Amino acid sequence: MTSNRWVVSDLDGTLLNHHYDWSAAASTINWLQQQSIPVIPCTSKTAEEVRLFRQEAGLHDPFIVENGGAIHGDDGHGGEWMLAIGKPHGELRPLLDQLAKELGSPLPALEDLTAAEGDALTGLRGEALARAQRRQWSVPFITPAQELRDRLRDLASALGLQVVQGNRMSHLLSAGSHKGRALEELKKHLHQSDVEVLGLGDSPNDLPLLEAVDQAVVVPGPNGPHPVFADAIANGHYRLAPAPHAEGWALAVRQWLGP
Repeated sequence: MTSNRWVVSDLDGTLLNHHYDWSAAASTINWLQQQSIPVIPCTSKTAEEVRLFRQEAGLHDPFIVENGGAIHGDDGHGGEWMLAIGKPHGELRPLLDQLAKELGSPLPALEDLTAAEGDALTGLRGEALARAQRRQWSVPFITPAQELRDRLRDLASALGLQVVQGNRMSHLLSAGSHKGRALEELKKHLHQSDVEVLGLGDSPNDLPLLEAVDQAVVVPGPNGPHPVFADAIANGHYRLAPAPHAEGWALAVRQWLGP
């Protein structure tokens, strides 16, 4: 991690499309690794899921999991170091049930869904779904109706928690646990506070990351970028990748690094 440039990226909906395909960016990821430019996943996925992705992508750089709940990295001896930022899942899970009672509406957790329900929500099956359900620092749940979301956020805040929304579901975490804070903690841990960071994301849970980087890129889906980014893109605060998912991701990375 001696490079003065990092690529820090969300995975689902950003580098990966909704079928979890990232092949259009494979050559760019390989090129970045050859240039010793770290590619740091910063995702809502679990550490189990990211380890598998890193193996497939040939990555050896640190990674941020569960929307900033923890940071992992190789220790150079075949193991990992880990920095915890948020409350553990065991403390968060009963609080989701408490919030559901206070809200007067069910908040089904990802881990409680049947195989068929999990497949319908995530497109994952078997062990892939199990890896996504085995949480350590967050509780993903089915996003409630629009008219309940502000009240849910207020109730969560009163308990010292926060709710962040992704493309497929919402996530309950400790207040102050987010992707932007995790990035800052990683810089401190590696003593690289002056590194230049390109951040890429696609949904509201990526806002803290995009606000913490030097160059923020919104990666659109097939129907365009998420509406939450409209103003920031229009005023030039964020750049818009020129194509959806992995194709746009690769083009944005190449443009940032130059010829």
